Amino acid sequence: MTVPVTTTACDVTTPVARSLGRVSLYEGFELRFGLPAERGDWVLCSEFLGEPERFDAWRKALAEWLREQHGEAPDRTTAGYVMSWYLNVVGVLGGLLFHTARRVPSLRPADVAVKVAAEGRPHVVGVALLSDEFACLPDDPEGDHPAATEVADETALAALLRARFAAHSAQFVGAFGPTVRLGRRMLWAAATDALDSAAWTAGQLCGDETAGVMDSALLLPAKLDPFTSASTLRATDTGWTRRRESCCFHFVLPNADACATCPRVC
Repeated sequence: MTVPVTTTACDVTTPVARSLGRVSLYEGFELRFGLPAERGDWVLCSEFLGEPERFDAWRKALAEWLREQHGEAPDRTTAGYVMSWYLNVVGVLGGLLFHTARRVPSLRPADVAVKVAAEGRPHVVGVALLSDEFACLPDDPEGDHPAATEVADETALAALLRARFAAHSAQFVGAFGPTVRLGRRMLWAAATDALDSAAWTAGQLCGDETAGVMDSALLLPAKLDPFTSASTLRATDTGWTRRRESCCFHFVLPNADACATCPRVC
């Protein structure tokens, strides 16, 4: 079950806002253009990256929840969860617009905001796009909009999304990396997982999983630096799956098993 996108009153004048308004994500997850008048729990990604202690506070809240649920909160697990949550939400914002509208938004940290649940498990429950800017194909009906930049074809558009996500991820690695005991390869592996899953997730949510898989292949056609692999999506007897490059360290929790796609299993 999905819920409608929440938008602001002026969003109808913005092409990317109209693109967001035509899709929906998970139940209870807020996808919006612009921030509400009262920001509440919304935090700009640039604020996270400019003040890495915000990640420490996030991990502390997560550790409290994990202790309530599992009795323990290993540092690796809080680091792995926050790493995955942050990168996945930025990736899915780009992947969703790429898959559904063949548009690539700005993913600069100042142009993206996230909302973390204030009660219960402190996971990401919302993402907001704050910039009108977008790249598109020559046949985009709003390609003449002042905020639009046309690129030659789908390959170029995919390369642009890959580059914009890589630029955001590089700032995340630089800010978050020194606060945790995870190596650079693990951090970039998580970014690879987020990008590879982004369009696939969009395809699943929008009713055409195979098209999402094809988009993932466009985004990661090969092992392209700084990412750690090409798309690992593959068909099985039970449907599409992928091998994760990174680990969330869920298995470290008491009586917990490794995820089915964990690199330790695959």
